Amino acid sequence: MVAHTHSSATKSKNSGKHKQKQHTSTHSKAKKTVVAKHTVKSAKKRAHQHTFNAKVQPNKASHNHINVNKFTHTLAVNARRKSTEKCARHVRLALESAGANVTNHPVAAADWGHTLEKIGYRQISPAFDSPRKGDIYIIGRTRSHEYGHIAGYTGSDWVSDFRQNSYAVYSGNATYKYYRLI
Repeated sequence: MVAHTHSSATKSKNSGKHKQKQHTSTHSKAKKTVVAKHTVKSAKKRAHQHTFNAKVQPNKASHNHINVNKFTHTLAVNARRKSTEKCARHVRLALESAGANVTNHPVAAADWGHTLEKIGYRQISPAFDSPRKGDIYIIGRTRSHEYGHIAGYTGSDWVSDFRQNSYAVYSGNATYKYYRLI
């Protein structure tokens, strides 16, 4: 059982008096329900309370609050025909659309490893021969690519800001880091 309470005070536009609000949510994993209570106390009215019961919808595509289907769909629909050199931005927007909280994210693709680990990804040995939907890889900085590269696997293609022909988008030596939701 997990409980969350939030209290706030707001000033009413008409009366200038403050209202006290309290929100309480209780989550039960066993019953898969959410009970939310909302209490408002104001100077003129008595305290009143609303209780809402809702069933939690299971989402098989979600790991650590990231919906892999939304992530890969957003990557795919926003992919360009050729690179716009904004791979980290496109992957970030896809992660955010899928529910990931990536505040204080890096700009350079090469620096995204720690951020991915904070949201539930784990670095594993490269698995380019058997990628899973939602996998992400990072290419480190090179002399000709100072920001590196990042891309996600949609289930059929590697996509960043463009739909790639393969994971190997740089010629020559490159350092790869591979991440998977655990």
